[in-house]
Amino acid sequence: MLPSVTYLDLETTGATPLKDRITEIALVRFDHGIEVARWQTLVNPEQPIPAFIQQLTGIDNEMVANAPTFAEVSDKLLSFLEGSVLAAHNVRFDHGFIKSEFKRLNYTLRQKVICTVKLSRLLYPEHRSHGLDAIMQRHNITSIARHRAMGDVESVLAFLDSAKLELGD
Repeated sequence: MLPSVTYLDLETTGATPLKDRITEIALVRFDHGIEVARWQTLVNPEQPIPAFIQQLTGIDNEMVANAPTFAEVSDKLLSFLEGSVLAAHNVRFDHGFIKSEFKRLNYTLRQKVICTVKLSRLLYPEHRSHGLDAIMQRHNITSIARHRAMGDVESVLAFLDSAKLELGD
């Protein structure tokens, strides 16, 4: 077991870290297997949220208008990530966005990462799809907040709990 793992999910204005921005951050940090912190915040992306993304996430321009910018939450985010491994479903996406946001602040983020998509492929090679929706369906996980950051983090944690029950530690 890793000493510290922080499970994170982001919602964004699109799929390209160099031009799109973060609209929501959620994380749950575990130290020595015990949950020690949980945090979520909307983030003002400082650019309009496309209609498709608003429909997908339920996050609209009005909701983020008075939210803090990434620069305003960056120190808090760093404090959660310090000394921890960052875990996310398709970690390249989330890590890429966080790195881009920190680069805009002239800070180079160096973070060890774990991808729960890769973990799912390793644990369940008999399945073709390892997207979060497919995993949720296979493990009978329901979420009232799908495509919201904390809802998706909680779904990943439910998957990990289900895999532990099924396969053992």
